[in-house]
Amino acid sequence: MFSAMAIRVLCADDLPLMRCMLDLFGRAFDDESTYSGRQPGDSYLRQLLGSPTFIAICALDGEEVVGGLAGYVLPKFEQQRSEFYIYDLAVSEHYRRQGIAAAMIRELQRLAAARGFYAIFVQADHGDDPAIALYSKLGVREDVLHFDIEPANQKK
Repeated sequence: MFSAMAIRVLCADDLPLMRCMLDLFGRAFDDESTYSGRQPGDSYLRQLLGSPTFIAICALDGEEVVGGLAGYVLPKFEQQRSEFYIYDLAVSEHYRRQGIAAAMIRELQRLAAARGFYAIFVQADHGDDPAIALYSKLGVREDVLHFDIEPANQKK
């Protein structure tokens, strides 16, 4: 079970950790070209990590990033409150099933309570049974449809 590792909320000065987290996402999602091929410049990442609408959390085994969670604060319009969307969450293959993902989500829950977020939500793909099992333990499942709509004039 997860115990010896550290969970860390990244700040604007944590560029090396964020870059390692991007590489981890690329390996975990088998999409290294997206996450590692053209990473943003330092000023972009520093601004993102310092933004009140972005949160990145990593799990560290010593100096090695072995887990990552990244997502967005969504200020709502119908009431004065915000929700948080977990956009990406991954753990290095060797470190899975040790409670690391749950520990990162617990840290997010702590942050969400401190910042007054109304809810945290996350999507899981059909067939991603480990993610579905984890999220089912932590929250209420809703079956919804997701649609990707391209911006106008975007060519593939």
